[in-house]
Amino acid sequence: MVLSSRSPASIHTEQLSLRYGRKIAFQDVTLTAPTGSITALIGPSGCGKTSFLNCLNRLSELTPNTKISGAVLLEDQNIKTLDLIHLRRRVGMLFQKPNPFPLSIYRNLEFPLLEHGIRSSDRIAEVIESSLQTVGLWNEVKNRLKSPAMALSGGQQQRLCLARALALNPEVLLMDEPCSALDPLSSEVVEDLIDGLRGDYTVIVVTHNLAQARRIADRVALFWVQGDGGRLIESGSVGQMFESPQQALTQAYVSGRRG
Repeated sequence: MVLSSRSPASIHTEQLSLRYGRKIAFQDVTLTAPTGSITALIGPSGCGKTSFLNCLNRLSELTPNTKISGAVLLEDQNIKTLDLIHLRRRVGMLFQKPNPFPLSIYRNLEFPLLEHGIRSSDRIAEVIESSLQTVGLWNEVKNRLKSPAMALSGGQQQRLCLARALALNPEVLLMDEPCSALDPLSSEVVEDLIDGLRGDYTVIVVTHNLAQARRIADRVALFWVQGDGGRLIESGSVGQMFESPQQALTQAYVSGRRG
């Protein structure tokens, strides 16, 4: 852990629904991501996976005309009661495309630490080195920390963004297709990093790659468009979902006959 010691936290949603104006993104999703586990959200495009993910740290509130019902519990706390800055320190996010700040490598990690009240230059340097070590970047960039982050390769940029999230020592990490914009070798590196986070963080990852979900996840949740919006069809352990799913639609999707 790079800041004060924390334990991973579970996230539970209870009949969570989201509308964009009149359009239903998803509805009535009750799902638990257990403490320290990796949960993969799978399903075809447009079924609400990313919209669901964005609700878990209230990023969905940035979109105009959204209406959210139901509850999101971080351990036993409703996230609506939490200060947004505090919530987003506890629930970090990694996006589909790398999004480093147009600053130096060092400043990309220093900036959020300063924003969250870390002032000691020695402590900041310690956290930056530790988080870069965690994502395997330290040896690659330690002699060019003042260089622009945008000059890094796509895979390095994504690992830098992961290091930036980890620097704040979150309890939960949300990941929206974190490997989809990367080349196969970079994707493998990031996938291995995600796998290594198990136990130290609660990870929820959206992926269209069923083989990836099977490799890295402890639990899998299948979303699908039914009626006028996305719905959770089935969730369970990775073994259950791929080997003995309860729903015919799940069987058809994981076997490649649907989707």
